[in-house]
Amino acid sequence: MTTSVFVYPTETSYGIGCDARSSDAVKKVFKIKGRDAKKTVTLIASDKKMVLKYIKKPVSEIERVMDAYWPGPLTLVLQVNAYARKTLAPGIIRQGGTIGIRISGNKIAREISENIGAPIVATSANQSGEPACYSVSAVRRAFKESEIKPDVIIDEGTLPRRAASTIAHYKNKKWEIIRPGSIQL
Repeated sequence: MTTSVFVYPTETSYGIGCDARSSDAVKKVFKIKGRDAKKTVTLIASDKKMVLKYIKKPVSEIERVMDAYWPGPLTLVLQVNAYARKTLAPGIIRQGGTIGIRISGNKIAREISENIGAPIVATSANQSGEPACYSVSAVRRAFKESEIKPDVIIDEGTLPRRAASTIAHYKNKKWEIIRPGSIQL
């Protein structure tokens, strides 16, 4: 497990994250962003096998959507299993026992998760409530006043401006869109 906090490219914008199992690193992400500790953050996993390691067995409709839209900008709110409760840091699992998780369309984001061997925190690399950052220079400006800075910044150049990931939750046999994005279910 690593306690490093890093800025990395995703398919939507630059994100700030860490090993989702590290309480210290998750707390640091919240401090850097100025994020309310009562809010949770979403995750990126390297592949579907990793996602399945942390969630209860999904129904066929969830599996269908995973297979149709991953990798890509679709975050699914899913019920966690006992392993997730035991290993993920506070601030990751929402009240009600769910996590928001996706497999990023960005190879670098997936490789970071794969190399760490766990999901990584996936929240936009900006101050809470501010616009997303699409370049490292914008990220540096966003955190200029932060007392604590990210440990590492991975520069993939200027990213195309895209909508945030769609966040969806399947309950009562229908999809609830929590945050609209580029994917329509």
